[in-house]
Amino acid sequence: MRIIAGRWKGRALIAPPGLTTRPTSDRARQAIFDQLWHAPWAGRDAVENATVLDGFAGTGAMGLEALSRGAARVFFLEQDRAALQALRANIAGCKAEDACRVIAGDVTAPPPAATPCSLVFLDPPYGKGLVPRALAALQAKGWIAPGALIIAETGRDEEAVMPAGFKVISTRDHGAARLSAVRAATHCGDAAS
Repeated sequence: MRIIAGRWKGRALIAPPGLTTRPTSDRARQAIFDQLWHAPWAGRDAVENATVLDGFAGTGAMGLEALSRGAARVFFLEQDRAALQALRANIAGCKAEDACRVIAGDVTAPPPAATPCSLVFLDPPYGKGLVPRALAALQAKGWIAPGALIIAETGRDEEAVMPAGFKVISTRDHGAARLSAVRAATHCGDAAS
C-alpha cells in the first residue's frame, strides 16, 4: 500500500497484521481522488487547503493521501489499538505530525469537534450500517461543515439511508465496494443541495 500522488507519491504505508483493519486499496483510492479532482460536484478545491476528517481511519491512507495532494489539515478518528499504532507510524513516516491530529475514539460517538471539516472520508466495516450513524453523530458534534463533501465506502450491496441534511450525489461500484459521494446541507435545517 502506497500513497498514489502528490508530495509523498510512492511512500509505503504500513497496515496492522490480521483482518481487523481493511485499508482502502490503492486502486480504490486512485478512483476516489480521480473523481474528486474531476467531478463537477467537487474539483481540486475540494481537496486543496481543505480541513479533512478521516473517520474509521485505520492506517490513515485516505487522510494522508489528501494531505499529500494539498489538504491543509487532517483529523483521524480510530479506535482499534493496532490500527492506531500503524496510523501514528504512517504519519511519522510522512513527517506530517504538524498537520495531523489523531483522536482515539468511536466515530459513532465522537468528541466535540475542534473545527468543522469540509471533506470527510468514512470507510467503516462493511454490513453494519455505520455510515448513517456516523454522519448523524459527527453532525451533532460539529465535525461536518455546512456544504461538506463526504466520501463513504460501503459494501456494494449495502443500502445506506442518509440522515436528514445529507444527500447522495454520486455512487460508483468498485469491486466489492460502493463509493458514495454525499453532500451536507449548506444551512441547518436545509435539505442538502
